[in-house]
Amino acid sequence: MSMENYNDSSEWQHLSTNWSQYSNDHSQFPVTVPTQILPHNISDSSSGSFQYSEFQSWNLPIEGSVEDRAASASKSHSQAEKRRRDRINTQLANLRKLIPKSDKMDKAALLGSVIDQVKDLKRKAMDVSRVITAPTEIDEVSIDYNHVVEGETNTNKVNKFKDNIIIKASVCCDDRPELFSELIQVLKSLRLTTVKADIASVGGRIKSILVLCSKDSEENVCINTLKQSLKSAVTKIASSSMVSNCPTRSKRQRFFLPSHFV
Repeated sequence: MSMENYNDSSEWQHLSTNWSQYSNDHSQFPVTVPTQILPHNISDSSSGSFQYSEFQSWNLPIEGSVEDRAASASKSHSQAEKRRRDRINTQLANLRKLIPKSDKMDKAALLGSVIDQVKDLKRKAMDVSRVITAPTEIDEVSIDYNHVVEGETNTNKVNKFKDNIIIKASVCCDDRPELFSELIQVLKSLRLTTVKADIASVGGRIKSILVLCSKDSEENVCINTLKQSLKSAVTKIASSSMVSNCPTRSKRQRFFLPSHFV
C-alpha cells in the first residue's frame, strides 16, 4: 500500500469516528448519513446543476407548446366567428336598404318582409308576361275558345256564344313579308273576321295574337281545321323562304339584325 492510499484510509477512518460521535451527541436531530461518496472529479454543485438543467430542457418546453397551441386555436376560432357575423350583418344591412321602413325591424321581421317582397315581385312578373306579347324561338300555333256546346260529343267544335263565335289564335314564327297575306287568306277561307290583333316583333321573330269571330253564326267551326290551316300557312312561309334563300327581308327584321346582315 502506498503512502497516499494509507493517508486517505487513515483520514477516512478519522472522519467516520468523528461523525459517529457527532450523531450520538445530537440524536434528537434526525440526520441522514450519505451512503455514496462522489468521485473527486465531480462536485455536489456540478451534479445539482446538471440535474437542474436536464429538468428544464425536458419538461418546460413541452408544457409551453401545448398552451401555445390551445391559445392559437381559440384565437383562430374567435376570428372566424367574428368574420361570419360581419358577413351576416353586411347582408342584412343590404336587405334593409331594399325594404322600406325596415330600420327598426329585427332580423326575423326583416327576413319575413324580404320573402313577401320576392313573392309580390314574382306575381307582378307573371302578370306582365301575360299582358306583354313577346315572340319565342319556337314556331308554334295555339288556339283557344270561349265556349263549347253542352252535350256536344265533338269537343273540337265551337258553337255560337251570344250570337258570335269567339276564337283566340296565337301564331309565333319568323317575321316574313308573306306572313300576313297568308294569314288573311286562311281566315277568309274559314269565314273568320279579326276583332283584335296584338303583334310583337323582336329580332326577326314575330308573334301575333288574333281574336276572331265567325261571319256566319249558324255554322260551327272546327278547331282542328283552323289550327291545321294556320300551321300550313306558317310551314309554307318557312319553306318558301328557304327555297328563295330569303331574297327580301322584312323592315322589322332588318331593324333588329346586325349591320353586316343588311
